[in-house]
Amino acid sequence: QVQLVESGGGLVQAGGSLRLACAASGHTFIINNMGWFRQAPGKEREFVAAIMWSGGSSNYADSVKGRFTISRDNAKPQMYLQMNSLKPEDTAVYYCAARSVTQTDFSSWGQGTQVTVSS
Repeated sequence: QVQLVESGGGLVQAGGSLRLACAASGHTFIINNMGWFRQAPGKEREFVAAIMWSGGSSNYADSVKGRFTISRDNAKPQMYLQMNSLKPEDTAVYYCAARSVTQTDFSSWGQGTQVTVSS
C-alpha cells in the first residue's frame, strides 16, 4: 500500500502561483506513475496531470497545458504541481494519486488540498 499526503493549497489571486506537493510513503517501490486530479464544487473529478515515476515523462489536461508543471523527486519520494497563471476556474480540491505497476487505475489517493483562486 502507498500512502499519500498533499500540501501547499491555499488562496491566491487570479494570475498568481501555487506549488502543491504530494509526499508518498509505504510501498513506494511499486509506484508506476502518479497524477494530480481536481474536483470543483458540483463537478466530477477531472484529470490534471500525470508523470511516470521512472523516466519522468508527463502529460497534461488541455485546460492546464502551458500553465502547470508536474515533477517528481524519486529520492524523497514526492511529486509536485507548479501552478502558474491561475484562473478562478482552477478553484477545486486537488488530489494526488498513485498507480502501482500491477494496476491499470489509480488506486491510492491523498486526502486533498483546497486551491481557491479569487478574481
